[in-house]
Amino acid sequence: MSLRVPDALGGRAAVVGIGATEFSKDSGRSELRLAAEAVRAALRDAGLRPADVDGMVTFTMDTSPEITVAQACGIGELSFFSRVHYGGGAACATVQQAALAVAAGVAEVVVCYRAFNERSGRRFGSGVRHREPSAEGAALGWVLPFGLLTPASWVAMAARRYLHVHGLTPEAFGQVAVVDREHAATNPAAYFHGRPITLADHAASRWIVEPLRLLDCCQETDGGQAVVVTSLERARDLPHPPAVVAAAAQGSGRGQEQMTSFYRDDLTGLPEMGVVARQLRRTAGLAPADVDVAILYDHFTPFVLMQLEEFGFCGRGEAADFVAARTVPLNTHGGQLGEAYLHGMNGIAEGVRQVRGTAVNQVPDAENVLVTAGTGVPTSALLLTADG
Repeated sequence: MSLRVPDALGGRAAVVGIGATEFSKDSGRSELRLAAEAVRAALRDAGLRPADVDGMVTFTMDTSPEITVAQACGIGELSFFSRVHYGGGAACATVQQAALAVAAGVAEVVVCYRAFNERSGRRFGSGVRHREPSAEGAALGWVLPFGLLTPASWVAMAARRYLHVHGLTPEAFGQVAVVDREHAATNPAAYFHGRPITLADHAASRWIVEPLRLLDCCQETDGGQAVVVTSLERARDLPHPPAVVAAAAQGSGRGQEQMTSFYRDDLTGLPEMGVVARQLRRTAGLAPADVDVAILYDHFTPFVLMQLEEFGFCGRGEAADFVAARTVPLNTHGGQLGEAYLHGMNGIAEGVRQVRGTAVNQVPDAENVLVTAGTGVPTSALLLTADG
């Protein structure tokens, strides 16, 4: 049973710094160096020194340990360090962990980071390779013999069912790809800057695993991204307007596996994001109509549609039309399809920019920004708001 009451975290902490490397297909440097560059950039943006940091949070998948990144950045003693599991599902949970530490007085300034050479090094999209025996590996054993070897193939199962149940064609997924690339085209930091696409381009792109085409799948990126979290009181004395963590939540659904939750009663939704959506709503007291910008994790386009439906922006099977109508600004940085695939951390940075009013594709008077993490796995999300 998930939590059924509002939590006490909302409004206790804020994101005060964001920093990133360039986003590329071949960084030419180590993942540790990428992490250190991103962390130092985030601290400069926050107007803080490495010596101010006493907490660090990253992903279990990150290859650069907290103590090593701290040493590389000139950070001294740490009183808090934590890692979050489940790949991209960890993104917003890193900020939740940081906010919890700040709210509890365990740390005063916490840096969250993620860095990898995901294109020039280990490519997640290449699928399952040799791994040590584990319970997670045993679950994959039920699908690997049937050719479901890659994340795209796992998502394709749910995507096919979604289209069938709602009487849709793969063009429905193209709506997300077109919007993302439209925003990436005007974002100089995006890998696909200057390269928008049309629905015809989407339909002409090659099949990866039916019903997913190439333009339904996120990029593979080299790069690093970091954010800095501190108390709201301290944030008010720093250079930029704080992006207040109005609510943060994690969620795992019944029958949850890592992208292979095929034994649930219904494959057309994302129950893990439903858990998160309900908790954000309880804590922040905001309805979908109150959200000014939605930064939704877009590793695969079908799961963006399902997220919109889980959050109640529209009815089941209606999300493609909702996206096409441009009712809510979506992935204004270009998303992972258009800007970069940084396991969702670059989406958090875009949420901060929208609250500050400094985004390239700025939404006027944006005060409430929803940011989500990876789906198909245990996941997380944030609601970032302007101060006051």
